[in-house]
Amino acid sequence: MSANNLYSEAEHLEKKLQNAGLETRLALQPSVTKVIDRMHQQGVHVPSRLRRLDAALCEDVMEARFDNMPV
Repeated sequence: MSANNLYSEAEHLEKKLQNAGLETRLALQPSVTKVIDRMHQQGVHVPSRLRRLDAALCEDVMEARFDNMPV
């Protein structure tokens, strides 16, 4: 996949995530991580906004896992 295709895919995911609810964010997190992984593998620059988005999504996933734990 070319760098332009990776950037396009990342932008598409970013648009889907704008104002998205938690369920959508949790569902799309693996896709964002995969795009970033492919960018790294191909030596493509990963924009900082995309890294921040991935970090926020990973945080959402972790929080969702702990929301259902009994105290």
